[in-house]
Amino acid sequence: MYIQSGEWVIISRVKRQFRFRDKIFKNMRFRFILFAMLAGLLPCMAALFGIVKFYESRAVELRTAEIQNQCTILSNQLSNYGYLADTSSEVINTSLTQLTNIYNGRVMVVDQDLKVIKDTYSLDEGKTDVSENVVRCMKGERTNYYDRTNHYIEVTSPIVDSGGDKVIGVMLASVSTDNIETTKQVLYTHGSVIVGIILILLAMLSVFFADRMVRPIHKITGAIENVTEGYSDDVLHVDTFTETRQLSEAFNKMLGRLKLLDESREEFVSNVSHELKTPMTSMKVLADSLLEQENVPVEMYQEFMQDIAKEIDRENQIITDLLSLVKMDRSGQTMNIQTMNINELLEQILKRLKPIAEKKNVEMVMESFRPVTAEIDETKFTLAVSNLVENAIKYNHENGWVHVSLNADHKYFYVKVEDSGIGIPEQDQAHIFERFYRVDKSHSREMGGTGLGLAIARNAVLVHRGSIKIYSNEGEGTTFTVRIPLIYMAA
Repeated sequence: MYIQSGEWVIISRVKRQFRFRDKIFKNMRFRFILFAMLAGLLPCMAALFGIVKFYESRAVELRTAEIQNQCTILSNQLSNYGYLADTSSEVINTSLTQLTNIYNGRVMVVDQDLKVIKDTYSLDEGKTDVSENVVRCMKGERTNYYDRTNHYIEVTSPIVDSGGDKVIGVMLASVSTDNIETTKQVLYTHGSVIVGIILILLAMLSVFFADRMVRPIHKITGAIENVTEGYSDDVLHVDTFTETRQLSEAFNKMLGRLKLLDESREEFVSNVSHELKTPMTSMKVLADSLLEQENVPVEMYQEFMQDIAKEIDRENQIITDLLSLVKMDRSGQTMNIQTMNINELLEQILKRLKPIAEKKNVEMVMESFRPVTAEIDETKFTLAVSNLVENAIKYNHENGWVHVSLNADHKYFYVKVEDSGIGIPEQDQAHIFERFYRVDKSHSREMGGTGLGLAIARNAVLVHRGSIKIYSNEGEGTTFTVRIPLIYMAA
């Protein structure tokens, strides 16, 4: 087992991501401060506008009610003094003037013909007023209107005859709301100062809490940077927040995985060196033996050369298997997917392996439960099944048997390879798919194996998005079950 290129890609990505950690943390701190200030600013501004709006509404309501009462009182006096018929009453004129001065407004009296008979501004006397509010009031309805743009309140009050049944005129009062506007501006000014102070306090608190939040991430980042220099034996514990604890746990898992992969890579390099060195050492010994002897008999020369040829073939087989594994380990490998008849393909594979089985007097039987058509890479699938069946033949007993079966359901097809061979001890079953792993190294070399066959088979199955499982008892044979989707799905 060795570290795959995909794992190095992951490591390099992590390095690149944290290479700009200072910039990332600055942006994180800035975003946190900005978010906190916005979170504080919006409620403060909403509260300020709400307070001012409430004050304005309440002040206008009170001022309107007050003017309405004054107008009602004066309307009764106008009726009692017969002011609509004679506007010379000093008492009424004085009351109208006082109302105008007190509220900084204007009062007009309109008779039943909608003619203005009295205007405290002396502008519209003698004119006709047909405004909506006057007309409505002439029908007995009191009205009021607040003009926010021009800052005034207009109130109408009906003037009824002494009997109280008929409306004989309208009293129209318009008063200024400048004092309300002045108070609003004061509220806005003072409120803005308070909001500014709150924002300053929020900014200070945000900087403080942002530093507290970023500090544990700095620690995690420092630990990740240490990985670029070499693995650290320190376990990361940052439990400041739930998120940092989860990051710490994920980092520790990643670090453990990387250590394991590094150890696997070193073991793989050691195994490759050993496996490639063994045939070469044998060839060196055989060649030196021939060179050291004079007048070597032809029979011995031929025997030694045959042994050298076998070692060369073995070396070539190891290199070929290694190249197959390297191709399968590439993340961007090409899959030549075709729709294949799996029944016919399995028959072809067993036909090619039949001479090997006959040489060892092993009976091969194939059983198909139903016709199966699936999307596969023929070369890689053939490589996987060939290695499984060839292993079943090699590690079998004389006069043994190998049973290959094919079945399918609506989603997967299943290939089962059973044998009557020597079996695999339970403690070794977890490692048999590792590269160069052998249960019995001396026996495996006698069989001519490279220790890569099952690793190749497993990789060939995995690239099809499939799975492979083993069931074995020592001395009772082994069963491999391969499951592959009927329809290939790219990653």
